[in-house]
Amino acid sequence: MSILSITNLRLRRGDREILRGVNASVAAGELVALMGLSGGGKTTVLRCVAALETFEDGAIDVGGVVLRPGPQPPRATIRELRTRVGMVFQLHYLFEHLSVLDNVTLAPTQVAHLPRAEAEQRALELLETLGVAHRRNALPRELSGGEAQRVAIARAMAMEPPLLLMDEPTASLDPARRGELGETLVQLTGAGRTLVVTTHDDDFARDFATRVVILAEGEVVEEGDPRQVLTNPQHEATKRLLQSARVR
Repeated sequence: MSILSITNLRLRRGDREILRGVNASVAAGELVALMGLSGGGKTTVLRCVAALETFEDGAIDVGGVVLRPGPQPPRATIRELRTRVGMVFQLHYLFEHLSVLDNVTLAPTQVAHLPRAEAEQRALELLETLGVAHRRNALPRELSGGEAQRVAIARAMAMEPPLLLMDEPTASLDPARRGELGETLVQLTGAGRTLVVTTHDDDFARDFATRVVILAEGEVVEEGDPRQVLTNPQHEATKRLLQSARVR
């Protein structure tokens, strides 16, 4: 069963065509790695799915909430979309003046209007699952990079969306932390979540993704089993991606 369907997605910025007819589908329970060189459109795809970017052509279906070309969707559509999808940004964007617990409870109390006690219970369960419950009273500046990443995941999950989007979650993590994060994400899919993760990290994709989608110059050029695609790439863009990873 598809939880995310992207059809002929096109987006321009001035004279430049950023997305040139992206087609992709994600099934429930998958951990899909969206890969490609910088500037290929990966983050833009995520932002379109989360309705943070408008687009010129195509359609996006997130669990029955359909986004279409044109201006920002109606507020009612955005509210419904927020129950279907959460996004974790590369730089986390935690509210610096709020504690970890307050960051995670903010949307459930202010948007979903949950009672504070219920929101806190949900937040603490998420933080415990992600291994950072002991940091509940810390401010974001007091967290390590890995802790901030996990708190950002908890905040995105606090609204209980079935689909979680993550932009370059391994970018600032050392190999040990990347492995811990990968195990955590696999646990989330086992609990019924679906994840789409942008990454340059081919080792991470091989070890943890169920499928890889390669994006180049705004188009999907190759997809399939991570070990097969990344071990025996067929498209020149995938080969360049792997070469750049070896150089880093």
